Amino acid sequence: MTNGGKTTLTNSLLRALPNCCVIHQDDFFKPQDQIAVGEDGFKQWDVLESLDMEAMLDTVQAWLSSPQKFARAHGVSVQPEASDTHILLLEGFLLYSYKPLVDLYSRRYFLTVPYEECKWRRSTRNYTVPDPPGLFDGHVWPMYQKYRQEMEANGVEVGNGLQQPDSAGLLAPDPTVHSSPCALAPFLLAALTAAFLISVYLDGTKSREELFREVLEDIQNSLLNRSQESAPSSACPARPQGPGRGCGHRTARPAASQPDIV
Repeated sequence: MTNGGKTTLTNSLLRALPNCCVIHQDDFFKPQDQIAVGEDGFKQWDVLESLDMEAMLDTVQAWLSSPQKFARAHGVSVQPEASDTHILLLEGFLLYSYKPLVDLYSRRYFLTVPYEECKWRRSTRNYTVPDPPGLFDGHVWPMYQKYRQEMEANGVEVGNGLQQPDSAGLLAPDPTVHSSPCALAPFLLAALTAAFLISVYLDGTKSREELFREVLEDIQNSLLNRSQESAPSSACPARPQGPGRGCGHRTARPAASQPDIV
């Protein structure tokens, strides 16, 4: 979704979360001379083909292979007290339309604002190249609806707010509401449960501070739950353990063993 507040929210989270990096989808637009003019008469900036998604995936894979190295290369100082936690924020308007990336996410958020609010926000933004007359209704909004429908057809589930709904509680989207994906990535993808794979709507008309508090608390709770799940059980005898040994049927995986993406 355009002008939903995703960049503002992402920048606030970037400052608040430990060992946190960010990748902006807008940084992967192809050169202007490679953007076709569509049947609607407009340059096709709001379609997946306008983005070099393979390059974006390569960048995400670079973080996955070594979060510490990626952080240092991007000027992020790793905090010693949280060295086992690394977070990657992905911010963009078509994050859920490219399956190789969707398969990596561990937490998904949608910022939503009503059609009229979205159109008004777009009209008040100053772009280097101003929007031509009719762009929002003639291209931006129709492309949002197209990709939203494809996203739902591909099984990206959406819940309501930050409460985790059960399978019967998933809500049908309101076609008059424009939603903007913001994918976040805390560190252990392999340890995630199904609950972490449910997308949630965020009301983009709320204040920046309220949205920030809601999402920050949600991420912190997710990280806390994950660290508790990966910690060795207090009931385990204090003895050396070899591969495949431990309490129950499997050994808890250390929190720093694999990176993960929300």
